[in-house]
Amino acid sequence: MKKLPIGLQNLREMRTQGYVYVDKTAHVARLAEQGKYYFLARPRRFGKSLLVDTLAEAFAGSRELFEGLYLERHWDWSRTYPVLRFDFSTGVLRSRAELDQRIAVQLAEQARRQGLTLEREGIASRFEELVLRLAEVAGQPVVVLIDEYDKPILDHLSEPDLARAMREGLRNFYSVIKSLDPHLKFVLLTGVSKFSKVSLFSGLNNLKDVTLDPRTATLCGYTHQELITAFADYLDGVDLNEVRRWYNGYNFLGEPVYNPFDILLYLDQREFKPYWFETGTPTFLIELLAARGFFTPDLARLRTGLELLSTFDVDHIATEALLFQTGYLTIRQAEEPIRGYWVYTLGYPNHEVETSLNASLLAVYTDDPSKSFTHRLRLLERLLADDLDGLQDLFHALFASIPHQWYDNNPISRYEGYYASVFYSHFAALGLDIVLEDATNQGRIDMTVRLQGRTYLFEFKVVEVVPEGRALQQLKDRGYAEKYRAGGGPIYLIGVEFSREQRNLVGFGWERD
Repeated sequence: MKKLPIGLQNLREMRTQGYVYVDKTAHVARLAEQGKYYFLARPRRFGKSLLVDTLAEAFAGSRELFEGLYLERHWDWSRTYPVLRFDFSTGVLRSRAELDQRIAVQLAEQARRQGLTLEREGIASRFEELVLRLAEVAGQPVVVLIDEYDKPILDHLSEPDLARAMREGLRNFYSVIKSLDPHLKFVLLTGVSKFSKVSLFSGLNNLKDVTLDPRTATLCGYTHQELITAFADYLDGVDLNEVRRWYNGYNFLGEPVYNPFDILLYLDQREFKPYWFETGTPTFLIELLAARGFFTPDLARLRTGLELLSTFDVDHIATEALLFQTGYLTIRQAEEPIRGYWVYTLGYPNHEVETSLNASLLAVYTDDPSKSFTHRLRLLERLLADDLDGLQDLFHALFASIPHQWYDNNPISRYEGYYASVFYSHFAALGLDIVLEDATNQGRIDMTVRLQGRTYLFEFKVVEVVPEGRALQQLKDRGYAEKYRAGGGPIYLIGVEFSREQRNLVGFGWERD
């Protein structure tokens, strides 16, 4: 049986040592045939480095590595091209000087491999010299591949001055590319985010962004069909529906895909765990959501336009862009209500991200992160025991345990949505079946939760001090339970009222329908 390519970024090792390989080379052929300058953004650990390595081997003429693959029969192997590959994926650079040093080392190493010695001074000038001399010596235009082009900036988004310094250093490096056009065969930049061309690429306005091109939607990641075909020998006893729910769902305006890192580790260990999430979710992201008072239920149904999804810079980080480009939200629906005006609905890609992200958010929404798991466990126990009074006591005790000084020092607590966010994130972190703004013929239920045949209908209200009972009454008056009566299981109507002044639940009424 072939080995699983866990963490492999090298095509040569994969093909010569018997690893499983999903053939993506038809995409490589199309990119080479139809364009010259490309940009591709994908979340971390999505196979971008392997894509870069595949392109490098193809242009270098390593035909033996493509035996039996699409590219073997659809590539001009009579010509080879010099390849320059730059990689910013490793390590954390602490200053602009360290960035310049990293670039200088890579330029010198690339020149050494080609038998060249660079004589010019300065990063941009040496890059230009390397391309010009390499094209002259080889008698062919040069291929330039830049992997994780934005990582030096992303590593310091919580330090804007340093992030700007990194941006200027990279702009100095990338600015040379357009002027070298006659000497270049192919250029690809990959990364997590799409920084605006004005802020980072200067005059490189011919860079074709294929991030949301349906034709390249499955360029990185595995489709479900690729999974069951290429990894058939590893699927005995696997619940494919549960695997799909946990790890599939990343959508780039085409067929949804699995993150390779997740699915390969699952096939190796056969345990459902948040493999991708645990490899480095930035605390900056969690803190930014809290500082902006983000209403966490919106994470499951956030609507935005293309301009926000594709706009990113140190000085203006749209929440939607940050969450989408880093892989914590994905496109659930694309609509064109009028010609040329697109509306995108974002949501969690899968169960792993939904539960893990909400669990992390709870750490900043309450004063004691160490108790977060205990609260969630108690919540599950009360739901399974049909103990709705206990549910009320649980959340009342949770809010009561948060000291007043914590509210004074945390921006999220100043927003009305804070209470509902804490409530929702506890349920979402358990991975329960949740529907927000659940539509009925009488209106919308704030939150519907399903668990083992039970249905819980929640309505939230923020009141002054005294409980008013309007939340539960609204559930009853509008007959919201009617939608679920045919299911046969118990239905619970739960009205929750929060007080701004008391900073706690002041009303929690429930009835079994």
